[in-house]
Amino acid sequence: MAEISTIARPYAVAIFKLAKDDKKLNVWSDLLGLLSGLVTNSELKAFLEDTKILDSERETTLMTCVGNIDEHGKNLIKLLIENKRLMIIPYIYDIYEELKATEEGTMEAQIIVAEEPEAAVIKNLVASLEKKFNKKIESNLVIDKSIIGGTKIIVGDTVIDASVRGQLDSLAYSLKS
Repeated sequence: MAEISTIARPYAVAIFKLAKDDKKLNVWSDLLGLLSGLVTNSELKAFLEDTKILDSERETTLMTCVGNIDEHGKNLIKLLIENKRLMIIPYIYDIYEELKATEEGTMEAQIIVAEEPEAAVIKNLVASLEKKFNKKIESNLVIDKSIIGGTKIIVGDTVIDASVRGQLDSLAYSLKS
C-alpha cells in the first residue's frame, strides 16, 4: 500500500499546485472525487481493467462520464490511462484532499456519540476543537450505540475518548495489570 501512495503522491502534488495556481481547489476536488467514484464502481472498474479494451475506449468512456471538463482534466485522464494508473485515482484524491485541507487550514473531526445530540452541543464542541487545534474543523457526526454514552472524537491522529466504553476498557485493562 505504501507503494501505491508513493506512486499517487506526485500526481496529487502536481494537481494541487495547478489547482492552487488557477484558484480551482474545489473544482479539482469535485473532479477527483467523481473520478474516484467512477473507477471504484464495480461495473465500470471491470470495464476499465479489461485488457481487451483499447485505451481510446477507456478515455471516451471516462470523458463521457465526467462531462464537460477543461483541458487539464482531460490531460490528466489521458496521462493516467497511458501510464496504466487509473486505479490509483482514489489515492490521488485522498492525498489531494489532505493537501487542500492543510492549505485551507481545516481539519476533519469524527465525533462519535451513542445518541443524537442537540445541535448546540455539537456547535460548542466544534468551537472548542477549533480553539484547541487552531484550525477550522469540519465535523462528521457518527451515532454508535456501542460506546454506551459520552463522546469519542478523532481529529487527525488525535483521539479523545470520553466514552463510557473507553472508560470501561481502561478500567478493565488497569484491573488486569
